[in-house]
Amino acid sequence: MTKTLVRGRLLSFRRAPLGLDDCDSYLYESDGAVLMENGLILASGAYDAVKAEAGEAVNEIDHRPHLILPGFIDCHVHFPQMQVIGSYAANLLEWLNTYTFPEECRFVETAHAERIARHFFDEFLRQGTTTAVAYCSVHKTSADAFFAESARRGTRMIAGKVMMDRNAPQGLLDTPQSGYDETKELIESWHGRGRNMVAITPRFAITSTPEQMERAQALAYEYPDLHIQTHLSENREEIDFTASLYPESIDYTDVYARYGLLGAKTLFGHAIHLSAREADALSETGSVAVHCPTSNLFLGSGLFPLKAIQRREKPVRVALATDIGGGTSYSMLKTLDEAYKIQQLLGERLNPLESFYHMTLGNAEALSLSDRIGTLEAGTEADLVVLNAAATPAMALKMEAVNSLTEELFLMQTLGDDRSVVETYVAGVASKP
Repeated sequence: MTKTLVRGRLLSFRRAPLGLDDCDSYLYESDGAVLMENGLILASGAYDAVKAEAGEAVNEIDHRPHLILPGFIDCHVHFPQMQVIGSYAANLLEWLNTYTFPEECRFVETAHAERIARHFFDEFLRQGTTTAVAYCSVHKTSADAFFAESARRGTRMIAGKVMMDRNAPQGLLDTPQSGYDETKELIESWHGRGRNMVAITPRFAITSTPEQMERAQALAYEYPDLHIQTHLSENREEIDFTASLYPESIDYTDVYARYGLLGAKTLFGHAIHLSAREADALSETGSVAVHCPTSNLFLGSGLFPLKAIQRREKPVRVALATDIGGGTSYSMLKTLDEAYKIQQLLGERLNPLESFYHMTLGNAEALSLSDRIGTLEAGTEADLVVLNAAATPAMALKMEAVNSLTEELFLMQTLGDDRSVVETYVAGVASKP
C-alpha cells in the first residue's frame, strides 16, 4: 500500500497541560507532517525529517496552513437518539419517557437501525470525531447495525446494547438472561472485528433489577478487559428514585460497587452530584466520571465540578462527551465551549490547551487506549482531524488579531464547529460516506 504523508501544522499532547505556558506538555510543529501506512502512523514531526523518511513512493497531501491533530474522541453518546436531539422537556426523566424511550423502540427494525447508523457515522466523522463510546438500544439489532457500519468505515468504536428489564416500555425490556446472552453474542461476533470493541452496558440502576445487575456482574468477571458503561447521579430525582429501588445501598455509587462494576474501564456518564464518599470510591477504583456539558445544561441537571474533582486529595479520572441526544451538539469543539462556561460559573478556569487535551489524549487515557489513539506518535492508529481556524467570516476576522497557538485554539473552541473540520482521516484514509 502507498504511504500517505499529510503536511500542515501539528499539535499532539504528551500529557495533561499544567497551564497555558506548559509547552512541554505538547508537540507543536509549524511545518510538520504525519506519515501513514496500513492504518498506522509511521512517523510525525518536522516536515523535512518526515519527508526524508517517507522516500519517493508516497502520496503527499498539503493541508497548510491548517492544524493537524489526532481525531477527536467522544466518551458518551446514544446512537439511537439522533432524532431525539433538541426535544423539549422539563428534566431527565420526563425527557426519557416522553421522547427517548418511544424513539428507541423503533430500533427493533433492522432497516431503521441501519439507516440511523449510516447517519451517525456520517455526522461524527464530519465533526472530526473518530472514536465514540456509544449506547445502542436494548435490541441486539441496533448493536449489530452499529458495529457493521463501524467495520465498513474502519473506525475505532466502543459500543454495547443496553441491558434494561424494568421501568421502561414493554418494547424496550429484555430479561436478565437475554441481556446477558445477547451481550455475549455481540462480544463473540464483533469484539476485535476490525477496530470494534464491545462494552457491557447496563443502562442505569433505575432500569435494571438486582437480577440483571448480577448478570452484568457475571459478564464483567468473564470479560475483565471489556469496558463497562452506565449512568450515575445525573439528576436529583433520578438519585432519589434509585435510592428507593436499592434501599440496601449506601448511595447511588454503592449500587454499582455491590455488583463489582467499578474499575479502571468503567465509564459513569454525568456523575454530577457525588458525595465525598462516592468520589473517593471512584478514585480508589480508577473509575471514570464522564462530563457531558451540553446535556447537563439542556436538561438542567447541574454543573459538573470538573476542576474541583480533579484536584481532590483523591482525584477522580474524567472524560468529556457530547451525550447525543440529551446533548445539543455533535461537535467536541462546542462541547468543550460549554464545559468552559460551566467552569466559569463555578469560579474556575479551563484553558484551551486543557480543552484540546481532553478531546484527544485525555479521552484516550480515560478509555485506557492512549497506546492506540489520541496522539500522533509513531505506531498509533492513524486517525486525524484537520482544522481551519478561519472557517467562517467571523472566525477569519478574529484570526487577524490572533497572535498565539492558544489564542487560535480558544477561537476554534468558542466559534468553531463542523465548518472548521477540513478533513477527517480514519486509519490513514480520508473519510467518505
